[in-house]
Amino acid sequence: MPFQKGNKLGAKKRLKRPLDKEIIAFRGYEGHKQRLKAIPNWQERLREYVDHLISRQNDQT
Repeated sequence: MPFQKGNKLGAKKRLKRPLDKEIIAFRGYEGHKQRLKAIPNWQERLREYVDHLISRQNDQT
């Protein structure tokens, strides 16, 4: 039986910060998608790496 619209029950994501409504996308090499999905918590880890990459760029300028 599916949840009714507006139901207060169910899983909710607990993120450190809210997500942007726009998607960041890039084309990886062959096989990257399947191998990436095999990594636990890969999306949050990728977000943290992007933050790290941006902060390194800001430090260099």
